[in-house]
Amino acid sequence: MRRNNEMKLGLFLAWVGYHQGAWRDPSAPANGGVDIDQCARLATLAEGAKFHFVFLADQQAVIYDHAAIARVADNDGFEPITLLSALSSRTQDIGLVATATTTYYQPYHLARMFASLDHLSRGRAAWNIVTSFSNLEAQNFGEKELPHHDARYARAREFVEVVKALWDTWQDDAFIRDKQSGIYADTAKLHLLNHRGNHFSVRGPLNIARPPQGYPVLVQAGASDAGIAFAAEVAEAVFTAEPSLENGKRYYAALKEKARALGREDDQVLVMPGIVPIVGKTKQEASEKLQRLQSYTHIDALTGAAQLWLGSVLDLRSTDLDSLVPEALPQTNFIKSRQKLLLDLAARQKLTWRQLIRLVSDSRGHLMVVGTPDEIANTMVDVFDQRAADGFNVIPATVPGGLKDFVELVVPELCRRGKFRSKYCGQTLRENLGLKQPLNQFMQAGVNIRP
Repeated sequence: MRRNNEMKLGLFLAWVGYHQGAWRDPSAPANGGVDIDQCARLATLAEGAKFHFVFLADQQAVIYDHAAIARVADNDGFEPITLLSALSSRTQDIGLVATATTTYYQPYHLARMFASLDHLSRGRAAWNIVTSFSNLEAQNFGEKELPHHDARYARAREFVEVVKALWDTWQDDAFIRDKQSGIYADTAKLHLLNHRGNHFSVRGPLNIARPPQGYPVLVQAGASDAGIAFAAEVAEAVFTAEPSLENGKRYYAALKEKARALGREDDQVLVMPGIVPIVGKTKQEASEKLQRLQSYTHIDALTGAAQLWLGSVLDLRSTDLDSLVPEALPQTNFIKSRQKLLLDLAARQKLTWRQLIRLVSDSRGHLMVVGTPDEIANTMVDVFDQRAADGFNVIPATVPGGLKDFVELVVPELCRRGKFRSKYCGQTLRENLGLKQPLNQFMQAGVNIRP
């Protein structure tokens, strides 16, 4: 059950905007990915509108092929935890969600880094847990290709287990820091981890105090069978891609049911699909904005993005783009859920390759709404009220223009309808999302348990 009738909103922090052609828009700073002032402006704009968090995606490679690299702006940006640490001093209330892979980090690294971000931000950090999605990432870490999809999730489960235990190795009040007595820390409230598992061997403890939130908020974005099972088990917010209301309702119900079966409460697992809003004062104005962005996009960028998200063995540059997309392609080891979503969408709408690669460029399979503020608000409220979402990750096609349009025109409409808040209700991200503070796993009924 929901505790209130207000949706949660996050901002997907794209450097110049989500659309493939956004960097060529005259209003977009072409170097937005390495401009800290631009990133801070976007974060403070979202904070002024009372968004719950900014969300920063990431990958550990230059992800397009050589022809597309020259045409896209996705491979030129700050590392997420570094950037959000900087933004923690330039914002006050908004949450800070950083993506980091369990496949190419070690648990101690990320436990320490996210604990540091949570302390720097006074309790506003969150970790978007991913398992990587490209062989190009693997090749930057001494491997030829990614481990199998299910093997990556098995490692991820143990990884998260270890990270949470490391965050718990100090009790909340373990650091006394009493100059008079000369006691800095109460070692009775220190716990050695001594983890020995299939993937990791970690002694602990962590060399920083327990995070202010207990754990930074845990976010996850997988929608494959393995991803849904993982989300039901560990995620507190789930970032999905779903342009269909009916499919979104099925996903929402299935995830909540799996989470309940594990003893979790519905409002402790938030479903937040992406939405790409293109706002105009009239429908025609909004459509013209999209058409202008599409005119900026080169065929190399279109086919490069489609090849990436579809995980296709086809060479789209030698494919008849006016032929219908086949109902099935060889199953990918990369982003399985997105490949299935896009192929299902192409089958329902009988899309050609040309139409599908345009759709990927426009929205990557997320819900895209092109229209007036009222039309966009109607869609969001409908998805929310019909239990296909607890809120949305807002993905502006361009920034800052697209974000300003949403903040100035759509957010007031959501507030007017009582579907979004007008102020922050807590100091930490957990408090603002309505998530509970996790108990220290080494404590049972107030008794100190030492492994």
